[in-house]
Amino acid sequence: MHSLKVFTFAAIIICPIAAYAASLTPEEAANHIGETATVCGVIASTTYAAQAPMAPTFLDIGIPYPNQSFSAIIFGTDRPKFGVPEISMRDKSVCVTGEIFLYQGAPKMILRNPGQLIEK
Repeated sequence: MHSLKVFTFAAIIICPIAAYAASLTPEEAANHIGETATVCGVIASTTYAAQAPMAPTFLDIGIPYPNQSFSAIIFGTDRPKFGVPEISMRDKSVCVTGEIFLYQGAPKMILRNPGQLIEK
């Protein structure tokens, strides 16, 4: 009985850590749609679309817009938490963590809090 409790405890502690152990490149993200993952690379281009619906800020990781292979998106309602990321994060090496989804043929991730965006 004791070994079952230890195994259960170990599974609860170790499994979540293992889920974040490996990071993906921006190009690999397309193979992980619907998964929560960490994507790492250099922010190649940034755009703050202040006049667009939801005022998104796009952080294109890997390849710059318009040929970006992956984008992290910060909506206007969450933007104050990040400062001015289109300026402060440009050309930085980062890792972003969240759920990857497909939009207009390219993988994307929504960032809602600064803990999802880590500078390397």
